[in-house]
Amino acid sequence: MAQPDSKKIFFENLSGAGKAIAVLTSGGDAQGMNAAVRAVVRMGLYVGAKVYFIHEGYQGMVDGGENIREATWESVSSMLQVGGTVIGSARCKEFRSHEGRLKAAHNLVQRGITNLCVIGGDGSLTGANLFREEWSGLLGELVEQGAIEEDSVQKYSALHIVGMVGSIDNDFCGTDMTIGTDSALHRIIEVVDAIMTTAQSHQRTFVLEVMGRHCGYLALVSALACGADWVLIPEMPPEDGWEEKMCQKLSANRAGMKRLNIIIVAEGAIDRSNKAITTDYIKDLVVKCLGFDTRVTILGHVQRGGTPSAFDRILASRMGVEAVLALLETTANTPACVVSLCGNQSVRLPLMECVQMTQEVQKAMDQKRFEEAVKLRGRSFENNLRTYKLLAHRKPESELPTSNFNVAVLNVGAPAAGMNAAVRSAVRVGISEGHKMFAVSDGFEGFYKGQIKEIKWADVGGWTGQGGSLLGTKRTLPAKHVDKIAEQMRMHNINALLVIGGFEAFESLLQLFDARATYEEFCIPMCMLPATISNNVPGTDLSIGADTALNAIVETCDRIKQSASGTKRRVFIIETMGGYCGYLASVGGLAAGADAAYIYEESFDIRDLQANVEHLTEKMKTSIQRGLVLRNENCNDNYTTDFIYQLYSEEGRGVFDCRKNVLGHMQQGGAPSPFDRNFGTKISAKAMQWITKKLSETFRQGRVFANSEDTCCLLGMRRRALVFQPVVQLKGETDFVHRIPQEQWWLKLRPLMKILAKYKTSYDVSDSGQLEHVLRTRPKESDASVAM
Repeated sequence: MAQPDSKKIFFENLSGAGKAIAVLTSGGDAQGMNAAVRAVVRMGLYVGAKVYFIHEGYQGMVDGGENIREATWESVSSMLQVGGTVIGSARCKEFRSHEGRLKAAHNLVQRGITNLCVIGGDGSLTGANLFREEWSGLLGELVEQGAIEEDSVQKYSALHIVGMVGSIDNDFCGTDMTIGTDSALHRIIEVVDAIMTTAQSHQRTFVLEVMGRHCGYLALVSALACGADWVLIPEMPPEDGWEEKMCQKLSANRAGMKRLNIIIVAEGAIDRSNKAITTDYIKDLVVKCLGFDTRVTILGHVQRGGTPSAFDRILASRMGVEAVLALLETTANTPACVVSLCGNQSVRLPLMECVQMTQEVQKAMDQKRFEEAVKLRGRSFENNLRTYKLLAHRKPESELPTSNFNVAVLNVGAPAAGMNAAVRSAVRVGISEGHKMFAVSDGFEGFYKGQIKEIKWADVGGWTGQGGSLLGTKRTLPAKHVDKIAEQMRMHNINALLVIGGFEAFESLLQLFDARATYEEFCIPMCMLPATISNNVPGTDLSIGADTALNAIVETCDRIKQSASGTKRRVFIIETMGGYCGYLASVGGLAAGADAAYIYEESFDIRDLQANVEHLTEKMKTSIQRGLVLRNENCNDNYTTDFIYQLYSEEGRGVFDCRKNVLGHMQQGGAPSPFDRNFGTKISAKAMQWITKKLSETFRQGRVFANSEDTCCLLGMRRRALVFQPVVQLKGETDFVHRIPQEQWWLKLRPLMKILAKYKTSYDVSDSGQLEHVLRTRPKESDASVAM
């Protein structure tokens, strides 16, 4: 696609020629570290820098020798899908000493390395910053010892450091998500889903311990994602007497026909006296007080293992490229920075500011300032905790506000994983706000047929982990039946509407807004939540269901590529869904390590296809054994999947053979990913609170009357914030013929995929991260855990 002249194009403005970059992974391992290493190596080579692996973390830097090796393009092939870190990680006592850092400095100077990319936790990054601060003094000592020449001090005068946080605990302040967290949540939720089936069979209570010695993020989000009965985290110890309250809650749930109980405990969970709360203590308590059949499961290092999720691969790839950009732009006066994610945007933050705030959290916990500890963890953590309390703990009827408002919720369009989590959240938050909630079956088709019934708190129990749409969903738009829908709204006295769905839901809200001129029944607050695997709704960067579909695509691509292991060279042509929107093909291609991805938004012709085949042929001759090409289903009427398959087969003859695969509706099915469960839950809760506010604002003279644009909105993720946008204002941003937004943020990721696949292409860095301060107040709507 043509780039505007005003944009800053990467290879024209920045060069790594003559620079040497080293990458290391330190501390604990985390899934996705390999994707980050791969991105650093390939982006470094792309800009002309020499890139080195430092094996075994800081220990390898101190020991030198074969532990510091030059990296090639091929040396990071086939590592994207591998968990852990293939360059090794180790704790290093020696590096903590001055003598150890002196050895490390000598080893780096010998190879001309003055740019370090460190992937690890706060301890690893703090060590890197100390090393940077001591650098000139260390070089002076090495000159005195005769280990290096005097001109080396001038030549290698400054050490530049950029960090990326790799930690499954998500315990580092300044970034919304750390590399490995999403994959760890996948492991936890897989286990929880499996346990729930056996617990239901036997009417059991399960107590699960998850990692998180000092941080309860994994416990909190997994509790939110599976609808756990109780969660215990170190940042917010339970009030004294919690044992009795917990047992009452478990007993009440059983009495309400729930056949199982799930209690999730962070390994560092404590009570108000700083005494550890163990899984065995909870088990004994439940058995003694309630007599329930209770089992304990400690997940342990299972959470660290396995294949990285699509989210972690994309996050790590984006961060790796951003880290190289930061190293190239750094000067002697630039502080060491850490590449972070805020919402859906990359930012760079001073490393030590982040470390200091992370340490402040622990201080607050040690001093029993728990409310402050939760706030210091960040807005995402705070929102997760607030949402969990809202959904898990039902107030007695006497304590609920009485609004006398009726709110209807329905799904529209194709099913998307996470829809049920959104409905559950809407129903429970609505009831907590004092509303009477109504569920509409089969979308607007069910609406005009009168398939509307009240839905209670217990009716949505266990919905978070269910795929598809339990309410049913249809693509029917309301325009043809608007009179019957208005009649049903009048009959049931519907005062507000929550619509969950994709492009059809967007069109439906536009039609209902237009119908306000004729039918007063539609002069009510209406809100839409984007839920579609295609991620083609205007007004939002992300949609519920897209992450689950991406994981299905990436897992299948991994298996398909593995099927060629040990055979002759082979290229796979894979067709993805998405309509005219190339999100799944492009972002899935980045996560799976594709060589090309054909989409409607970026037109291509036979010359482009030929160039791609030739490029792949050259790579096949020299290095790689397997190639991967993704094609969006509607990218081109003439260049079909069959055509591309036949072209590649013919042109690659003698070098590689070809296979094709149409993924189809498997992308739409399956249990929702932790991201989609969490995203659906939180934006639905936020939407219901907005509806409550609008109902209050528009209630006049005994009735609700809302006809302004800002009472018919879509709630979407825009860069750093969750924003309510009037659907009428989004019309101008929409291509209705092809059912896509006119501008799509992810198109900026496409050059990344090409660069990492060894293409020479222009890379626009105008939107890359800028150095900010971690203490700066974030936007009010910012909701960290929905970042991509």
